[in-house]
Amino acid sequence: MVVLSCKDINKGFGVDVILENVTFNINEGERVGLIGPNGAGKSTLFKIITNQIDYDNGELFIDKNKTLGYLSQHLSLDFSNTIYDELLTVFEDLINLENKLEKLELLMNEPYDSSKEEYHNKIIKDYTTSSELYQNRGGYTYKAEISRVLKGLGFTEQDYNKSIEVLSGGQKTRVALCKLLLIKPDILLLDEPTNHLDLDAIEWLEEYLNAYKGTIIIISHDRYFLDAITNKTFELIHGHVNCYNGNYTSYIDLKQKNYEVQLKAYTVQQADIKRQEEIIERYRSFNREKSVKAAESRQKALDKIERIKAPDKEEKLGNVTFETQIKSGNDVLHVENLNKSFGDKTLFYDLNFDIKKGEKVALIGENGRGKTTLFKIIMDEISPDKGVSYLGKNVFIGYYEQEQANINPENTVIDEVWNDFPELTTTEIRNALAAFLFRGDDVFKSVSSLSGGEKCRINILKLMLSKSNFLLLDEPTNHLDIVSREALEDAIMGYDGTVLVISHDRYFLNKVIGKIYELNEDGVREYLGNYSYYIEKKKNPLRFQLEEESIGKTKTQIQNEKKKKREAEKAEKEKKLRVKNIETEISNLEKYIVELQNQLCLEDVYSNPEKSENINKQLLDSQNDLDDLYEEWEGLL
Repeated sequence: MVVLSCKDINKGFGVDVILENVTFNINEGERVGLIGPNGAGKSTLFKIITNQIDYDNGELFIDKNKTLGYLSQHLSLDFSNTIYDELLTVFEDLINLENKLEKLELLMNEPYDSSKEEYHNKIIKDYTTSSELYQNRGGYTYKAEISRVLKGLGFTEQDYNKSIEVLSGGQKTRVALCKLLLIKPDILLLDEPTNHLDLDAIEWLEEYLNAYKGTIIIISHDRYFLDAITNKTFELIHGHVNCYNGNYTSYIDLKQKNYEVQLKAYTVQQADIKRQEEIIERYRSFNREKSVKAAESRQKALDKIERIKAPDKEEKLGNVTFETQIKSGNDVLHVENLNKSFGDKTLFYDLNFDIKKGEKVALIGENGRGKTTLFKIIMDEISPDKGVSYLGKNVFIGYYEQEQANINPENTVIDEVWNDFPELTTTEIRNALAAFLFRGDDVFKSVSSLSGGEKCRINILKLMLSKSNFLLLDEPTNHLDIVSREALEDAIMGYDGTVLVISHDRYFLNKVIGKIYELNEDGVREYLGNYSYYIEKKKNPLRFQLEEESIGKTKTQIQNEKKKKREAEKAEKEKKLRVKNIETEISNLEKYIVELQNQLCLEDVYSNPEKSENINKQLLDSQNDLDDLYEEWEGLL
């Protein structure tokens, strides 16, 4: 069943046409990835669907029985609330029901008066109806659900009482995402939902959305995320939408095949049109009545032909290559016993690792763990509390800053690059900018007017021109569209220098990286592979261990390691069994709570204060037990 459709939607701003004859259908339960280059109009389309802006013409259909939820860059939060209180607003109806039930329970505990039988019966009926409604709407589980979503998206219990006003922009976005997930609309529109999430939170969100029962439309440049969630891909390019069945990887294959078919059809038709035009021109050149009529007849036939459009082709970055001017020694970076804290917050301690020439290494870890701080220590911009970090011989750093703070907003685009590389000629600067899609008058735009993606491209260009031999890259793919990410990946893979990168882009980590350092409070753990290897190792810590460590070990040592592996597997099985048992206990306890509520509605109970009080006590104890079970269940997941 179609729940949302667009037919020939058009939208322009002044002379700029953003959307042109956009047409598509989305069925109930489908998961759609909306992709396209930066500035293509993806967010504009979302705003049209959510009635935030008008479209010029066309038809928009949304099933009137479906609710719509939208995560945008502009957040609708009450900044005076705490995080937890803001999420409680989602369950305002349930909280009102709780208050009503409490008042009804007090009334039911009053001594029974036979002269007010109708009054007592009304209270009982009201309580029964309200109890059923409370249970059906998730009254016994909504607090556990709030905690599950908050923890899943990276908040701790210590964060719950923080005022939204003091949160960072990324944290506010995560609160808005929590709120939207708890609302559970029938149609969920997400605009870059993985921005500001660390890897653990992204993986949790994937699991949550895969279990989501509604329809989902996602704008994202995170290819790994799109592969995990979507079963349909809409490509918005040159103002219109091309629809493909399948996730991002399927789309890539289908797009290439479609492009080849369309290109062939277009080329054949263009050749035929050219041949017909030559014949018409030759007939006209004879300047005879019969030949002129023949020319006119052929021209009419040619005019009636339905012209095949040239297939869409994305505008790609030019020749992006990273080169080194000077070769470094084999030892590029040595970090030993490094500690760093800010106040009571320990970022890391006892950090030890080395990076060798030519390695492509990723530094990952939870948000706030100090990854960017470590970069600044390496560049000698911040001093560690303890330990040393030093560079090897002939090592020259090129740094890509996530926040783009190294760009002067008052500069023009050309001056921003030229000021850093004054030795380059005008032609060299213009050619370099053109390769990064800054052409014509674009080079004279003010930096302050650029989008996040355009600023990223300037920084990558400056990095390329620096010819450094050790690149420190802090979230380099943030704000880049997919085409630009692919160009950056190819450039890094062809680079003969050394790379240390902070990134949450798992597709990038899989394609480019050969080693991963996971940063924790008590040091780093090394994984000798890409992201897929890292995930497999995390899920099965002992899987590669015997192969990697058995060389040179005694038979007794190997047997001991096998024993430890069996013990770990046994502990994992016991944990899964406990989770299953808890779920059974929760189900039984919820049924028991309903039975107690029904007992409170019996005349021989509510007319007997002692019985009524006893059952109310059992009900309160059972609800507390239910809360404890949910808390244990969350801790085991």
